[in-house]
Amino acid sequence: MATHELLAASSQALHSTIALIGVVVAGALVWAVCMGVRVMENEPPRPHADEHGMLPATGAVHEVFEEREPDEIPLAAEGSPRLRPYQLHHSGSRRSEDQSRRRWMPGSSGAFGSGGPGRV
Repeated sequence: MATHELLAASSQALHSTIALIGVVVAGALVWAVCMGVRVMENEPPRPHADEHGMLPATGAVHEVFEEREPDEIPLAAEGSPRLRPYQLHHSGSRRSEDQSRRRWMPGSSGAFGSGGPGRV
């Protein structure tokens, strides 16, 4: 009989502990929401529709497709000082003279795992 009472008491303590943890978590969530509202109140207001950016008079800007090729770094001649980073171009590639798009060779799929050579 004493074991049943002890088991019931420990079960009630467990339920009380779980309920207390639930109340603490709910309180933390309410605090976080209140803190977020306070932060949002301090932010500048959202822009109105007339304050957003407008398209240029010439219309939308479109992408430019071009073939690029690597800009090779010249080798330093024997006895000449090596190139410094500030002496190089701002881009690692340049516009290719041949602007035709490279296509897959006929007869080879080139897909990974297809068993094909995958050459361009």
